Amino acid sequence: MPTPSPYRSLPAPRRVALVQTAVTLHKEARAKFVQRIVSRGGGFRPAVVLTWPAERLAREVVRLGAESAADELELLQLLYVDLEPAIQITFLDAVGVSHENGVIAESAEAPYGTADAVAAGVAAVRTAHGEDGERYLAALLKYNAEAWPGIAAALEAR
Repeated sequence: MPTPSPYRSLPAPRRVALVQTAVTLHKEARAKFVQRIVSRGGGFRPAVVLTWPAERLAREVVRLGAESAADELELLQLLYVDLEPAIQITFLDAVGVSHENGVIAESAEAPYGTADAVAAGVAAVRTAHGEDGERYLAALLKYNAEAWPGIAAALEAR
């Protein structure tokens, strides 16, 4: 059985909450997910699905697995940068990356640290954040490993 993506490894209620937040905050996310549900058939009409409350829409999106790989990345960014930046803050502080509440300046250029600094960041996240921290680190490895030298080796080391 293949390892689920960092997003899909989140418990279903947490994925529902993330999708619900996304469709509440971003009209384009709502429209995108409505289109995905309608395109899967089942007799849903766009006009009807558009009227669903955000929580119902989110439950259906997660139930159908209607999130694309790009959606997964966006939802993880929403989680780790906007909603719950504590893990990212721990990592960035330990690596020595300048940030504002977990947000790296747009002008910053990757790679953001040395392999030794990244290893220190991995250790700090593991110590402070447990399973959620492991999921965060897996997301960095999957989606942005080139920005964090040595992250694969640091994650393998225990």
